[in-house]
Parts: sequence; structure tokens; C-alpha cells
Amino acid sequence: MSKQDESQFQPYVSASTSMPEATFRAIILGVVLGIIFTAANAYLGLYIGMTVSASIPAAVISMAILRKVFRGGTVLENNIVQTVASSGESLAAGIIFTIPAFFIWHATRGDVMVPSITKIAYISLLGGALGILMMIPLRRMLIRDEHATLPYPEGAACANVLIAGEQGGANAKKVFAGVGIGALYKLGTGTGIWLENLDLHFRVPAKAFVGINSIPALLGVGYILGPRISAIMLAGGTLGTLVLVPIIAFFASGSTTPIFPATEELIRNMDGETIRLTYVRYIGAGAVTMGGILSLLKSLPTLLKSLSRGLSRVKAAAKSSERTDLDLPNWLVFWGAIGIGLLTWTLAPHTPIIIPLIVVFGFIFVMVASRIVGLVGSSSNPVSGMTIATLLGTTVLFVGLGIVGTIGMAAALLVGAVVCVAVCAAGDISQDLKTGYLLGATPWKQQVGEFIGVIAGASIVGAIVYLLGESYGFVYSAEHPNPLQAPQANLMAILIEGVMESKLQWDLIFFGMLLSVIVEFFGVTSLAFAVGLYLPVGLSVGIMTGGLLRWARERKQGVSDGNDPGVLYSSGLIAGEALLGIILALLATLHVAYDGAAGILGIAEVPVTIVLYCGLLYSLWHLSKRTVKA
Repeated sequence: MSKQDESQFQPYVSASTSMPEATFRAIILGVVLGIIFTAANAYLGLYIGMTVSASIPAAVISMAILRKVFRGGTVLENNIVQTVASSGESLAAGIIFTIPAFFIWHATRGDVMVPSITKIAYISLLGGALGILMMIPLRRMLIRDEHATLPYPEGAACANVLIAGEQGGANAKKVFAGVGIGALYKLGTGTGIWLENLDLHFRVPAKAFVGINSIPALLGVGYILGPRISAIMLAGGTLGTLVLVPIIAFFASGSTTPIFPATEELIRNMDGETIRLTYVRYIGAGAVTMGGILSLLKSLPTLLKSLSRGLSRVKAAAKSSERTDLDLPNWLVFWGAIGIGLLTWTLAPHTPIIIPLIVVFGFIFVMVASRIVGLVGSSSNPVSGMTIATLLGTTVLFVGLGIVGTIGMAAALLVGAVVCVAVCAAGDISQDLKTGYLLGATPWKQQVGEFIGVIAGASIVGAIVYLLGESYGFVYSAEHPNPLQAPQANLMAILIEGVMESKLQWDLIFFGMLLSVIVEFFGVTSLAFAVGLYLPVGLSVGIMTGGLLRWARERKQGVSDGNDPGVLYSSGLIAGEALLGIILALLATLHVAYDGAAGILGIAEVPVTIVLYCGLLYSLWHLSKRTVKA
């Protein structure tokens, strides 16, 4: 963006205008919403490996509460609310993608200690603060100077919602309606009154099956993602259960000995889901790994451009006295980043080499993530790929240095966790600062709000992960027959343990990698396809249902924008189910029985589930109608 273009840009609120912004009520409301959406995203991410942004729902709720309760609220106050709220929930992705691997190792190996709630919060604080501090010097270059070339789609959409704030009250009702309906539906499935999963098994081809997880969160996620990504995920899921599972069953039907990695059971005696868990899941792990690496390679030009221009542009950044161009002081950013880098040593005192690894990987990937989300949005930010690259690089280096075994595995995962949280935080603050730039917010106040949001999110995310791990589990067992999938964390555990101990299922892993490469040849984003292949097919079918509704609604009403009421209602469905799921997990942890209604419908469970799910679909279709004003 040229200096002339820069001077012509005028934000919604001019630099000379003074209005309430980082008020006490805005910060408190942002903290409360941040805690709610952090909990919801932690649950959702552990369930299906995806999270959703809280910016737009938080902005809409903020406008309604500040207007109805406090009889006021400026556009800049609402911006601070969504900034604080989204900063907290961004931590959830970084933590749930990595930390549950400790729970998985503890359950499967028994020789790895699970970090305490306090330590998980500490990791969140270090990673979140590091990501924010490393992004701040990039603001002028990415947000201001490249305003015309980096659209930051989520940030721009949130700004549009805030500018159209006169609709806030009506749209907020859709968010709250989604919360209520999502919670009520989860209450029915959580207590066993009706079913959560419906499966259909085929005789031909043998062992083939499909299913659907008929829950509100997946429906909401599918609507938010849209039909294209939902369909790509479904393609991966159906390839696994309708093609790969029957092929494995057919060619192994005559085998009289177990085929590795199975050690006791014959494939011909396994059902379709067992074959998927034993063999197809490793293929999916390879596909996800390659999908992450390919997404990172595709962003390599962006990475090189950022590295070549970043340091010189940051060093030569123009100093400004305008309110809308004031960042936190450089000395605070510099010494803060140095201090946090040194504090990471306390995570693994026996392996101080983690300090340069975290700083180097963190700096590189924060820079590339901040630019990538500006081009394609946060949903396409290859966080998994960057974390996988960090883990593989760290693990290979550790093996070369002789840092192996439990100590090496734990240290490598801690490096990946801090970097992953930093990347997520950097992507979030980039979108928030774009929103603020369009609105005319004060950057340093938003940056302080990001730190407050990180503290709020860190205070709850460790307890949520512990609670869900204890109640639902992350590994199949007699105690946890329906564990949370935690796909990224399972993948991280497989990769680190496999490299450290040289026991990866390389044939299956490489086959999955080849599938991702083939998919990329067709111009399809392989990471979404790979995630669908790795997860149970019922999750992809549930997501696709929401995607089809989004497609039908857009065909009827035109292309959606950031103020789509269906997106707001879907966000409410996700939050409502997640919060009720956490409450049920808490009751289970406290040994409070809540499943006395299980089986009450008897043989009517299936038809009742179908009818109620259809009602849920209708509610999304009905409440996604756009309100048109003259």
C-alpha cells in the first residue's frame, strides 16, 4: 500500500475523535465471553479437531448487552469486547491440539506424567503472550501498509457487523436461541434419552458402514464452514469406511494370523469400526501429516517474503503520534519477548535447548501465520502443519543429541505446545487488529486487551482439558467407550513416539501421505480431506448436513456475509452444546448420576432421534433467514 493510499484511508471513527473504548464494563464483558467461548472451543476441538472464531458472536452479544443493560456502548467498546473474548478462545486451539497427548501417553504407556492444571495454564500464558508480542511489531507492515493487499476476511467481517450495530439486538437473540437449543439437545443425548450416533452397516461391500453424529455442534460447524470444506471432509470419511475398510477386510479375509499393528485379533473377526481404528486411522494420520506439510509448503513464498521484508520494515517502521497508530512501546515488546523466551526453560529444566527452539520456531511461524490469515482467513491457517514441522524438527534434533525416552518426548511436545499456542494467538490478534484498523480503534488498547484475554483463557483451559480428559477420556477403554477424538493430539503423540522409538507404522503412514499428494493434484485442499479420513465418518456426515443447509440458504438468499444470522445461530448451537457437555462432565467427575433416563424410549429411540434431529435442522433453516431492511 502506498503512502498516498494510506493517507486516503479513513477509518469509521477518525483519529481525532475521542470516545469510550477500553472501559471497565467492556473488559469484564470480554473476559466473561472469552471464558465461555474458550470452554466451548476446547470441547469442540477435542471432539472434532476444529475450532470456530468467537469474534462475531462476541461482538453481537456485546452490542445487545451494552445497549439493553447499560443503555449505551460505543462501537469501540464493542470492539474491545470481541478482542478480549477472541483472544481467550484462541488459546483453546493451541492447547487441545497438543496437551492431550500427555493424557494419551499416560493411558497407553503409563510412564509419562500429565501436566497439572497450573502448568497447562502456564504453557498457555507463555505461548499466548509470545504470539502477541511477536505480532505487535508486524502491525504497521501487515495491517496498515498492506491494507489494500491483505483483506483479513474475519477481521473485516467483524468490523462490518460492528458498524451495522443497529441490528445487534435482533441478531443476538439468534445466538442466545442457539445456546438454549444446543444445551437442551445435549441434555437429551447426554442423559441417554435419545441417541447421539446413528449407524448404517452394509452387507456388500463387507464391513462397510456409514453413520451420523446427530448433534448440534457438528451441524453448526458445517454451516459455518460451508458446503465445500464440509464435502471435502466427507469425501475423506467415506473413502475410509466405504472403500478402505472393505478392501482391507477383503484381502485379509484368508489370513490365519494377526496382521500388524493388530497383535491378537484376526481382521476377519473385526467389525468395520475396529478395522478403521486399527489400520485406517494410521493412514489418516499419514494423510494429515502430509496435508499439514503441503499447506506449509504452499505458504513458503509467503514465509520467505515475510522473512525478507519483515525485519527491515519493522526496524524502519514509521513512528506516529496519531491515536489510531499507537502500539505498545518497543522496549516492552523486546524485553517481554526475551523474558518469555527465557521462562520457557522452566517447562523442561533438564533440556534448556528448548529455549532457542521455541524462539526460532515461534518467530518464523508467527510471522507466516500473521500474513497467511490476512490472505485466506484464520480457518485456513495451517496451524497443524506448522506444529507438525516444529515437532518433527525438534524430535529429530533431540534424537541426534541423545535426548530420547520419556524426557525427550515430553520436552518435544512442550516445544510444540508453546509454538502452537503462539501461532494461534498471532492469527487471532492479526484479525482483531484489522477490525480495529477499519473501525479506528487504538492499537495499544487492543493489544492490552489481548493480554487480558489470554490471562482469562489460561485460567480456565487447563481445568477444561482435565475435566474432559477425566470424564470422557482420549483413548478407548472399558472405562471410556466413547472417548473424545482429540485428532491433532493423537497425531502428535503418534509422530513423537514413533520418531523417538522408531516404531511408526510406516507402510500405512506413507500410504496416507500419498493419498494427500494425489488429492492436491486435483486442486483440493488435502488437509480437510485428511482430517475427514482420520476422524469417524459420522462426524463428517454431521458436518456435511450443516454445509448443505448453508448451500441451500445461499442459493435461496444469495451469498452470505459476516452478518449471516445462520452463522450466529450456529455459533450459539456450538456454545450451548459445549457448555452443557462440560456441565455433564463435571457431574460425572463428582460422581453425580445423571443417566437415569437412559433407554427410557426403548425401541423408539431411533425414530425419535430422527424426528428431533430433523427438528434441529428446521430450526437452523428457519432462524437463518436474513432480516432485510428497507
